[in-house]
Amino acid sequence: MDAQTIRNLIESGLPGARADVQGEDGVHFEATVVCDAFAGKLPLARHRMVYATLGDLMGGAIHALALKTVTAAEADR
Repeated sequence: MDAQTIRNLIESGLPGARADVQGEDGVHFEATVVCDAFAGKLPLARHRMVYATLGDLMGGAIHALALKTVTAAEADR
């Protein structure tokens, strides 16, 4: 697994999202996801939205994914 593949999956699964994904070892990753669909949602709900874009890869090919999830307005602060 690589960071670019994860980025593509997140961005195609969350229309309008921008994802910055880092991870050098192929199993542990960090991502900042900016998406206006997160508005009004608690962090756990936001994370579940991202995990849904990755499906069965979570816990398999992706061992760990640290997430920061924000709306565009929150990212500008």
